[in-house]
Amino acid sequence: MRIVSYRSPEGPSFGLVIGDGVVDLRRRLGGRFDSLRAVLEAGALPELAAHEDATPDHALAGLDLLPAVPNPGKILCVGLNYRSHVGEAAGREVPEFPRLFSRFTDTLVAHGQPMVRPRVSTHFDYEGELAVIIGRGGRHIPVERAMEHVAGYAVFNDGSMRDYQKHMITAGKNFWRSGPLGPWVVTADAIPDPTALTLETRVNGEVRQHASTGELIYPIPVLIEYASRITPLSPGDVLATGTPEGVASHRKPPIWLKAGDVVEVEISGIGLLRNPVVDEETA
Repeated sequence: MRIVSYRSPEGPSFGLVIGDGVVDLRRRLGGRFDSLRAVLEAGALPELAAHEDATPDHALAGLDLLPAVPNPGKILCVGLNYRSHVGEAAGREVPEFPRLFSRFTDTLVAHGQPMVRPRVSTHFDYEGELAVIIGRGGRHIPVERAMEHVAGYAVFNDGSMRDYQKHMITAGKNFWRSGPLGPWVVTADAIPDPTALTLETRVNGEVRQHASTGELIYPIPVLIEYASRITPLSPGDVLATGTPEGVASHRKPPIWLKAGDVVEVEISGIGLLRNPVVDEETA
């Protein structure tokens, strides 16, 4: 299933993507849930499958989309998790443990919405990533059971201000409206092997990143086990798995994102996340 989050006249809503349309699940489920996170918290994801043959209520093209999970309790990201990306910068070594950092919820934007280049930085970079959506919470989750806690997957762009990242990673990774997440969540049953996906990032149509998710240094079960040692994972949490080589900061010269650029991150089996870039003054 493909589950999209959007804004309706009644407030936040969510639905199943069927072809070019969307089945309004908030209405079909009697208003019991107002978000995908609420569905996951209730363990009600299997209920959604009963509506896969329903006639769509909305045209997808006309919806005011929200981030794939609009209100995650936690956004955990992993740095340096592709060997190719580690090798882009001289002197870097493969990390001994997963390098986790966190993002604020208000950094997220939806598919089609602008990424905002802040007025204080011109070093705006892209990072195409596979995002894991937690479906069942837990702490000290064993590696061999970790995939049982995955609800699905989305595409993420970990927009980064590299100059502020030199101050500290939290600063560089948490600028307002810098991190697109979407276009929807594809449930785990539709992606039996998340290590067999192809990730590609394009800027203005030019391919900048191209890799297989099978190249992750620390695979998804290990990331879930490690993160759950530190903090309890909860339904709706987002775990971004890292980016491959090809980021702007390691090009010679760097090619920073600027207003008017269009960034596309596409992952096979999930979909295309497309976002224009604007300056903060015009956002």
